[in-house]
Amino acid sequence: MMSDNLPGEGDMMPDVAMEGADGTSVKPSDFRGQKLVVFFYPKDMTPGCTTENIEFSAAKDDFAAAGTALLGVSKDPYARHEKFIAKHDLTVPLASDPEDNGLADALGIWTEKKMYGKTFMGMVRTTYLVDADGRIARVWRKVKVKDHVAEVLEAAQAL
Repeated sequence: MMSDNLPGEGDMMPDVAMEGADGTSVKPSDFRGQKLVVFFYPKDMTPGCTTENIEFSAAKDDFAAAGTALLGVSKDPYARHEKFIAKHDLTVPLASDPEDNGLADALGIWTEKKMYGKTFMGMVRTTYLVDADGRIARVWRKVKVKDHVAEVLEAAQAL
């Protein structure tokens, strides 16, 4: 559930390990010394999430030029990420957040959602810009995909 004491701008990014490529562990502190954009999305292979991942992949070099690494995160198992990456030629690294007590839980963005009268747990599409010291510089909550990547890039360039 969302609470008022969620990590936000100025706070340290929680350092929770997730599953990266080839079963390796990946966590926010792995990117210290450079800026990091961590974008959380609900599910691989869905229209909005596909668009978001394709747009971040297309802008990867621009983010790199701004000294900023990218990491996409969902609760999907890594095997599904691999299919998603292959199907859409994604270049942004993806991580699989643990089912319980993952990074999304620590950030309060794995929360109860309602659709068509049903209640379920789901990811709130949220993006974090983290500075080189591991502090959250900017948070975009309940992201709308259109123009989002350009806005995040502009913030990363300004940081």
